[in-house]
Amino acid sequence: MFEARMFPLPIRHFVAWLIACAAMLAAIAPASAQEIPTEARYGDDNIAVELRADGMPVAGQQWMLALKFTPSAPEWHGYWSNPGDAGQGMMLRLALPDGWTMGEALYPVPKTLLISGLMNHIYEGEYAVLVPVNVPADAEISGVPDFAGHVEYLACTDRVCVPQDAVLTANQGGDFARWQAEVAPLLSAREGFEITSTTARIAIPLPASVDLPAPHVFVENERLVDYGAVQTFMREGDMLVAEIPLDEYGTGEASAISGILAFGDGAGVRFEGGKGSVPELKTKIAGPVGVDTPPLWTLILGALAGGLLLNIMPCVFPILSLKALSLARAGESEAKARSEGIAYTAGVVLACVGLGALMLALRAAGEQVGWAFQLQSPSVVIVLLVLATIITVNFAGLFELPSLSFTQGGKPAGSFATGLLAAFAATPCTGPFMAAALGAALLLPVPQALLLFAMLGLGLALPFLLIGFVPALRNRLPKPGAWMETFRKVMAIPMGLTALALIWLTVQLGGRGFAMFALVMLFGIVLALAVVGRLQSAGKMAWPALGLVAAPFVIFGAFALPYSYQTPSAQPSESIHEPIAFSRDALAEARASGQPVFLWFTADWCVTCKVNESVAIERESVREAFADAGVITMVGDWTVRDEEITMFLTEQGAAGVPLYLWYEPDAEAEQLPQVLTPDLLAEYASRNRR
Repeated sequence: MFEARMFPLPIRHFVAWLIACAAMLAAIAPASAQEIPTEARYGDDNIAVELRADGMPVAGQQWMLALKFTPSAPEWHGYWSNPGDAGQGMMLRLALPDGWTMGEALYPVPKTLLISGLMNHIYEGEYAVLVPVNVPADAEISGVPDFAGHVEYLACTDRVCVPQDAVLTANQGGDFARWQAEVAPLLSAREGFEITSTTARIAIPLPASVDLPAPHVFVENERLVDYGAVQTFMREGDMLVAEIPLDEYGTGEASAISGILAFGDGAGVRFEGGKGSVPELKTKIAGPVGVDTPPLWTLILGALAGGLLLNIMPCVFPILSLKALSLARAGESEAKARSEGIAYTAGVVLACVGLGALMLALRAAGEQVGWAFQLQSPSVVIVLLVLATIITVNFAGLFELPSLSFTQGGKPAGSFATGLLAAFAATPCTGPFMAAALGAALLLPVPQALLLFAMLGLGLALPFLLIGFVPALRNRLPKPGAWMETFRKVMAIPMGLTALALIWLTVQLGGRGFAMFALVMLFGIVLALAVVGRLQSAGKMAWPALGLVAAPFVIFGAFALPYSYQTPSAQPSESIHEPIAFSRDALAEARASGQPVFLWFTADWCVTCKVNESVAIERESVREAFADAGVITMVGDWTVRDEEITMFLTEQGAAGVPLYLWYEPDAEAEQLPQVLTPDLLAEYASRNRR
């Protein structure tokens, strides 16, 4: 039974299972489990714990104890009673006097932490867990009772988890007033909940006056709901309904439910309830935005149109221009023109489907990735930099690469490779039509999603497929001649600019040292290609020289690049608006201010993003309009993979950047067009001019 269930799990669940097993093995009690240890086995060096007592116990009343946890450094965090997809809750034992009983531990409102697709329920910084003790009415009390205690828990950073434990002795004193204020109070009214085939629906009576800038429900029942899934909240009057997707690999059953409703600002309430009717409310206050998928045929047309528009983007212009010349040359033969068109289309479609399939597979495994995710990887950018440099020097005539010749007649293998390259180079560009189709691809079944990626590739390849099959179009191309070689060398300029942009991107992704070592390796490769070109001109065997000259530089890069890599900071790029760096908490705080909010998501490798910023965002007139209207600006930089941003993009129905959101006071987000006009933002700001 256990083996049959374990292997079908997604990777993120398997990882969670391993972490949980490791945590449980680390926390196994000694053989004399009925006795409380007299010495700690692991210690509490990473998160120290001490047991505090609130005054003297009184017979017949509840006596409050508190476990105060203090991390040794900010990176360490502890866990709620239900730790989420990974981690371990606290295990406490107290050897109380006869007749004294320990009540349920009371926790403050936890936070969410998403790591590699695993949702954790954590506490950062100092926190306290209250432990009520019921004192019998006939208890004889002469002071604080002398009793033994032992607690086991887990201390984690983003990279490592360490078991902790401590032998406890109660000491009087502590800030019990603050600790009790931090504990989520229990709602007096019991909630009702129901479970559908895919969702847990929880009715929570909550006064309409309570503000909910960023609600989140922490469900105490383990493996009932999908902890990392997007939660939807509907509200009318004094009733709130939370809808949470079920854990696909859980039982989907519960006789009662309990948890904490977090308001988004560190406050929250506890709830408990049994099965009952849950009202159908119509007003959504939080949840996925704009993810209702249109009919499939409109998405197919959108993907086709989006791919077609990529042909005029600067990302792929140098490659496509020379492809057109190749087809002009192939136009001397009808068969060659068609075979080139088909081979090029096959390369483009295969690349788009392959990238889409890889993205969907990574998301299914729990990774938070989106379209153009490969450009968030320094290693992929280095490969693209090398490729762009090789193409640049080839265009410039430094050497010849016959299998990819653009001017010496068409070859299907060369056309296929050109199609692969064109599709890969086009991924930083997004635009109208394409965004909706790719966003929907994240929600559709895999076959339909892959169909959309294929149609995107077909749209990108369509002009050259038509040129290959329609002689009238081919005849309009310039006639082959010596000028084609000159044009090829001219195209080395924009291709070289692409290589320079990739060098700049390596600085953003890995730091200046990383980029410097990449340039050293690149110099060796260009030197080797120059030697190849000289040997080719002399009619001698050339390609063995490439390996001899380039190998030392490539080996140097293989060792030096990982060593020199520096994790980039999360600081937003410089802007005249001085925007706040995006986080859910920061967005909730900005929206709670009652001012309009403009939030944009960008990346250094996103061409459309940079064009929009120069044309419509980073303008003095826009800055003045925002200042007059009191607009709060916020930016999410997705240059390097950021799981919180990726998850937020998915909630908005976006597969990648750019994404522009405008929040009117006390209103839901409005998605702005992906191509901004110079006056659009100023017009939005004018609605709120003071």
